[in-house]
Amino acid sequence: MTTLVSNYVSSSEDELQENSHINDTIARHANKRQKVNLNPEIQTTVNDLIDLVPTSKEITTNLNYNQLNKQVQGPINPFSTNRSSTKNTLTGFVEEAAISDFQFQSLQRTFKRDGYTLNPDGMGYVGDINKAILNEGSTIAEEKQNKTKKQKRLPKGDSSKVDGYFGPWAGYENENVGKQVVEGEINKSEEAVKVADDVKLPVVENIGEEEKEPEVIDPEDEELKKNTFEKTIFHGKSELDYLGRSYLHVPTDLDIDLKSTPGDKECFLPKKVIHTWTGHTKGVNAINFFPNSGHLLLSGSMDNSVKLWDAHHDRKLLRTFLGHTKAVKDINFNFNGTSFVSAGYDKWIKNWDTETGQCINRMRTKRLPYCVKFNPDFQRANTFLVGCADKCVYQFDIRSNKVVQTYNQHMGAINTITFVDNNRRFVTTSDDKTIRAWEFGIPVVIKYIAEADMHSMPAVSRSYNKKWLACQSLDNQILIYSATDKFKYNRNKVFKGHLIAGYACKPSFSPDDRFLCSGDSEGKVWFWDFKTCKVLKKLKGHEGVVIGSEWNPQEQSKVATCGWDGTIK
Repeated sequence: MTTLVSNYVSSSEDELQENSHINDTIARHANKRQKVNLNPEIQTTVNDLIDLVPTSKEITTNLNYNQLNKQVQGPINPFSTNRSSTKNTLTGFVEEAAISDFQFQSLQRTFKRDGYTLNPDGMGYVGDINKAILNEGSTIAEEKQNKTKKQKRLPKGDSSKVDGYFGPWAGYENENVGKQVVEGEINKSEEAVKVADDVKLPVVENIGEEEKEPEVIDPEDEELKKNTFEKTIFHGKSELDYLGRSYLHVPTDLDIDLKSTPGDKECFLPKKVIHTWTGHTKGVNAINFFPNSGHLLLSGSMDNSVKLWDAHHDRKLLRTFLGHTKAVKDINFNFNGTSFVSAGYDKWIKNWDTETGQCINRMRTKRLPYCVKFNPDFQRANTFLVGCADKCVYQFDIRSNKVVQTYNQHMGAINTITFVDNNRRFVTTSDDKTIRAWEFGIPVVIKYIAEADMHSMPAVSRSYNKKWLACQSLDNQILIYSATDKFKYNRNKVFKGHLIAGYACKPSFSPDDRFLCSGDSEGKVWFWDFKTCKVLKKLKGHEGVVIGSEWNPQEQSKVATCGWDGTIK
């Protein structure tokens, strides 16, 4: 014991140097003699292999240190398609990649607009492969910057002819231009002829060469017919762009595809007001988006005018339609938006050309028209229905300017007209607190709904999937009826919370039918979940009654509202 202690407690410098020298020598020899175990102990049983799976977070048996450090038996199978050695996560292999914000936004916007995009790893495309092949796989950035899709210009024409030379103003191939050169001759379209003949045509005061007599006229107001006038005012520099296209042309320079089918994209709730239109001087009664694309917005107001707005780009006023002597009650586009019909408190129903602003024809009823609706079927685009205060629904034909059918089963003024069942039938609501379904063209009620606890329903909207009708009831509720053959009341879906008693606040479905929105008498806009009937959001919309709301058919999170404060938001 004494010798061992003396060795540990020795403080001699010579002994310390000698010990350190011996230790270094031993370490060098140990490194040179390091052996490789060519036959390590490995796992041999299935149970041990299960216990040592790398993705397992629990060990079912108590293993000692030697067992935990054993290697797995056998080499890696090079032909195996499911090798856990290539995984760095539970679900697969994740590799970090660097991508700029510009490139990411370009790919994201391309997928949002066209349905396809370039695979971030650079190998192929994801999404709609057929459309990617059609567009040659170009992204938004490539279209705007690199100009990959270059169109060929038409021939400049013969410079010796005044009317046959276009020079640098020649259009492009496959474009709807006002003028084209074909084999040295000029093919003028109707738009070009109109521009050439009537260069100064902002106002149209005449209806036509011959005055058409309306079928239904109140004899007491015959003198008013003589003083009736129609005119239009175009607000802009030019009615046509450099390619001869009017504002009816659907824009293609946006980040979204306005020609897609409404409802294909997931919708979201709006968060704030992004624009306000203030062209009307009095309250706005109705608004209507352009069919399918929604790039134009039509509004009818108590200031006796109808205005057409641009819903994209600068969102400016495009055209004003003047012709009613009293407030405009309702407006409605036809199936493709080329014309629309307006109904006013002056008892006139007028059909307008959306592009030129000309009044195509006009009709007059005996009583006040409360609602007007074009038949959405393109085969019956020449007919529209008018619901009046005399308890009747009149079916007009714009070709003959006459009433071709009358539906007169209601006991009160007609409030709404809604087409259902592939436009073969329509549903009407009235002040008599009933709902009646009709076969189009046959004045016989096929479904009659009347309950003791029902209230009047002055506003009705149809869902985009054509299965439901949202009826605004005057007891501060929105009731849901099926738009199929049975027209059954759905008692499980009732939307409450807002105050609309006494006002016809029109509801609106989102294009994917997930949400339902409506204005109220306090200036708020309410949003419900259509599945759970829960209130999701309330927004302060107007200073007064929010009488109408329309969800944009293409933009997922944009809703247009109009109120009696004279603004559209």
